[in-house]
Amino acid sequence: MAKNITNWNPDDEKFWNDEGKKIANRNLLISIPSLLCGFAVWMYWSIITVQMLNIGLPFTQPELFTLAGIGGLSGATLRIPSSFFIRIAGGRNTLFFTTLLLIIPAFGTGMALQNPETPLWIYQFLALLSGIGGGNFASSMSNISFFFPKKKQGLALGLNAGLGNFGVTTMQILIPLVMTFGIFGGDPVILKSVSGSLIGKIPAGTETWIHNAGYVWVAILVPLAIAAWFGMNNITATHVSPNVGSPFSAFLKITLMLTIGFVVAGIGFVAMKPAAAGGFGISKWIVLPSVIAATLLLLRLVPAGEQYKQNLARQYKIFNNKHTWAMTVIYTMTFGSFIGYSAALALSIQVIFGFKHVLVDGVLTHTIVNPNAPSALMYAWIGAFAGALIRPVGGWISDKLGGALVTQISSFVMILATLGVAYYMKLAYGSETPEEFFVPFLLLIILLFIATGIGNGSTFRTIAVVFDKEQAGPVLGWTSAIAAYGAFIIPQIIGEQIKAATPEIALYGFVVFYAVCIGINWWFYLRKNAYVKNP
Repeated sequence: MAKNITNWNPDDEKFWNDEGKKIANRNLLISIPSLLCGFAVWMYWSIITVQMLNIGLPFTQPELFTLAGIGGLSGATLRIPSSFFIRIAGGRNTLFFTTLLLIIPAFGTGMALQNPETPLWIYQFLALLSGIGGGNFASSMSNISFFFPKKKQGLALGLNAGLGNFGVTTMQILIPLVMTFGIFGGDPVILKSVSGSLIGKIPAGTETWIHNAGYVWVAILVPLAIAAWFGMNNITATHVSPNVGSPFSAFLKITLMLTIGFVVAGIGFVAMKPAAAGGFGISKWIVLPSVIAATLLLLRLVPAGEQYKQNLARQYKIFNNKHTWAMTVIYTMTFGSFIGYSAALALSIQVIFGFKHVLVDGVLTHTIVNPNAPSALMYAWIGAFAGALIRPVGGWISDKLGGALVTQISSFVMILATLGVAYYMKLAYGSETPEEFFVPFLLLIILLFIATGIGNGSTFRTIAVVFDKEQAGPVLGWTSAIAAYGAFIIPQIIGEQIKAATPEIALYGFVVFYAVCIGINWWFYLRKNAYVKNP
């Protein structure tokens, strides 16, 4: 326990059975809850913003959508340096330090929510910091990929990612519940509109301790950081983490690399802000590629010594492989959709079904509260729960049938489900009684999440087949980094289209992208003369 491992060959059956399996499983068992909390802190703005709206804080709906978007932008950008943490700093060092860092945004969020006068920019800054949790996925997945043999990576990575993704569901269930009790002290605030939790609706006028949404994660993260320090391992084999140095030097390198991600993401956010809000109003489709390129370039300039440069150069070789780019697009379809819909769903339910959509003087308005509205906080968790639960199954099925085939089938299901969701969103957003369309909307959203979850698991299997053991980990990290921009793009696009009164248009655009991904997956891995047949 808690030691560096020099000789590591899990594909050797004797080594695996004698000692490898026990070590790998222990690291996986610690990795999963740490990743779960990372997802929770990263994505909790999707629930917090609903409650901020319910207590009447002086922010507009588009402003609240930006908080989930900023967290998504930061988390995705931080995944880029996080993709290389294992090589640079070691698995144990990385998981311990990044878990510890999550305490900062969690505690800060609790403090901010205790003060009703907290300005928007403070929340935006905390949303930026919460991206640490999103970044952790890349390093966690890269780390676990090295511990397991290829034939077991589909299941192992599916468990790590799938159960880690339960952080979204856990957060969506836990936060509304802890808000109902003064377990961390502080003064409650009064709900100005109906809210809810897993156990039912909460009427307007009820006291709520909204600051618990941050503090509850502090209480969980501290013991998890301790477990990571004493229970995990650095694999110092040549193909994993050679010459990681002391823990302090590892923490310093991680800090420098994360700082680059924060700065670039922050500049990107300001660049995209409308000029009227103090930004430059540059299109997100220009800014996002620039953010990615700038992050990769600046990482090369980190003053961390020659060994750092050599390790980073070896990791950057993945960009010379065409399969890196193919899998990046495909994984963006599956995980990008999962995390993006998770970030946007609760507030979308509140905005689309929580208000009546009626004509006033010939103009469709969306400001009259719907007394029959379903509670967003009662239902938003179900989709992410289903998607995360099915993810290990997707990995297991792909181990048997082939990752590319399973991805292809799940992609067609995603298209059909998305078209159905778009249809009912359109009907609801033009109706005085939108609640009539909520049940089919919810069922199709759940189906969509299930398809993304299966696709998430299947892409991991494809990566394990296509790439060698040195490149597989960094590719997992890189593809997850780009896919995580879905947590920024999807809330932004849905928010924009809701403002334009055409939320269904956002979904139609996603369908076009899914169709492109189906073509790429077929060309690279399923056609007769595919580059790598899988199966």
